Amino acid sequence: MPDGPGAVPGTSGPGGGGGGGGRGPARVNPADQKQLKRHPVSLRRIAAMFAPHKKTIAVVVALISVASVVNLAQPFLVRAVIDDALPHQDIRLLGILTASMIGVAALTSAIGVVQTWLATKMGQQVMHTLRVNLFIHLQAQSLGFFTRTRGGEVQSRLTHDISGMQSVVTTTATGVASNLTTTVATAAAMVALSPGLSLISLVVLPPAIWLSRKVAKLRRTVTDERQRELAALHTQVEEGLSVSGVRLAKTLGTIPRDAGRFTARSQNLVGLELRSQLAGRWRMATMQVVFAAIPAIIYLAAGFPATNGGMTIGTLVAFTGLQAAIFRPVMGLLDIGVQWVTALAFFSRIFEYLDLEPQLKAPAHPVHVDAAAVRGDVRFENVDFAYDGGTPVLHGISLTLPAGSATAVVGSTGSGKSTLASLVPRLNDPVGGRVTIDGIDVRELDAQDLSRIVGVVSQETYLIHASVRENLLLAAPGATDQQLWQALEAARIADAIGALPDGLDTLVGARGHRFSGGEQQRLAIARTILRNPPVLVLDEATSALDNTTEAQVQLALEQLAAGRTTLTIAHRLSTVESADQVVVLEAGRIVERGTAAQLRAAGGAFARLAARSDQAHTGGQLSETPGTAVPSS
Repeated sequence: MPDGPGAVPGTSGPGGGGGGGGRGPARVNPADQKQLKRHPVSLRRIAAMFAPHKKTIAVVVALISVASVVNLAQPFLVRAVIDDALPHQDIRLLGILTASMIGVAALTSAIGVVQTWLATKMGQQVMHTLRVNLFIHLQAQSLGFFTRTRGGEVQSRLTHDISGMQSVVTTTATGVASNLTTTVATAAAMVALSPGLSLISLVVLPPAIWLSRKVAKLRRTVTDERQRELAALHTQVEEGLSVSGVRLAKTLGTIPRDAGRFTARSQNLVGLELRSQLAGRWRMATMQVVFAAIPAIIYLAAGFPATNGGMTIGTLVAFTGLQAAIFRPVMGLLDIGVQWVTALAFFSRIFEYLDLEPQLKAPAHPVHVDAAAVRGDVRFENVDFAYDGGTPVLHGISLTLPAGSATAVVGSTGSGKSTLASLVPRLNDPVGGRVTIDGIDVRELDAQDLSRIVGVVSQETYLIHASVRENLLLAAPGATDQQLWQALEAARIADAIGALPDGLDTLVGARGHRFSGGEQQRLAIARTILRNPPVLVLDEATSALDNTTEAQVQLALEQLAAGRTTLTIAHRLSTVESADQVVVLEAGRIVERGTAAQLRAAGGAFARLAARSDQAHTGGQLSETPGTAVPSS
């Protein structure tokens, strides 16, 4: 399995598709080569994706071939018009020939529409399947995957890379087929019209192609630099003009510096754009001379008896038309190597994610339970845990949370409190032992059933950029407005929402920034109340709040915890005092357990934490001493 995708270079997106003239140069992107070296792609695997569409592929290739051949009738029709119809004033023949010219154009256009529809539909179907499979596969990854992976990287693979693959399927692949058939058919037609002039074209065409590719390569270098500068500009816009970015700039006073950076980058783009437009102008001028020379040489050769072979004017006009038309498909074919590497790089990036082994494997035979029938008896049975095979964080944890009871876990930073809590909703899996609910290992429970059984309220609240109603309905899609208001009332935030002009339809803003931290927490609590889980995990849900706001949220939490099995990662004495049992962790081991009063009387680790809290005058917050550095507290 590859390392976390956080190590994968940013997917700036390889250039796709071949083309002729001044389009992309025949130069392989080094990032594509590096990607393929890191994660090779099996051609058999790619072929398997398109296996269900064999008939469509065959029809598309046939249509491309037919269109290329039919389109070659045009120069022969032109020759007949010039050599036969016009000189002899044959109106009937002229009408047939001109009508045939229109018919050929109409037929090739119709074939092109059908071919594009079939290819696009096939490509979209393949990409739809791949996109859905990738999304579902990524959802199955552990939180550790998303911790070490940049969010933009995941989004880029799901959107940019799959979109690029679709372009490869529907544009590049059909373009290669079209260029190949057009080149072969055009060359055959040129030989049929005039073998002698065809030899002259073979001599003149290579330097024209060479010059064109030199100009394209030069422009590509400037374009790459311009794209990097644009990417930096876009990143600054995305980061600097977000809610968090603007807040940071205003509080740190970086607005003038940010404006200066933006101005400098924008100015650089001006220069790069000028360079891009002016790059290779002398080569382009030379190329234009060559292009003008090609028909001139052909006309010259046609004027000498030794080389014209009795050529008619119609044949000459038809030949020069074919000679001009063959340049673009030849250029496209010369870029097949680049297109091929580009296509494989797209597939490699997607397959790299699809090949990630989920750390949280779905049960082969999931156990389905009715959340309403769950008592909520939670047990940790000799549980060990370590992140990615590193230093153990939990050691032999055995703990029982009786149904309907409240358990508080305290300890210094790095003692393993949050890690312990993450095992109940199966955000992580233990490496040894097991966690059960009503005797069933959480790893054997159906994922949807487990989400209904275990509710989580953490310090980091996440609200989607939608209305209050939509955020609440995430927990209970069928809830009525009355039920939503009841949940808000229980979470002590109904009055605040009711006072807003739009009420439940109020937009919460990006990541909930429309509301304060305490209001966001209470909205999250209301959402969990709607879920009505029998087991509740409170992971330092009030640690980032001031005392006044915390008191309001704590009332909501007490309302939420009533009658449920509750595991609280505690940092406030008030929470600890009301718990049925308090567990003290040190370096991933349980060193004390009992009621708050019993542990105070024992004079051990809990008593020391409480004493430091009292001395610090933190309003009841358990002061924590530095502990062993581990990935989670």
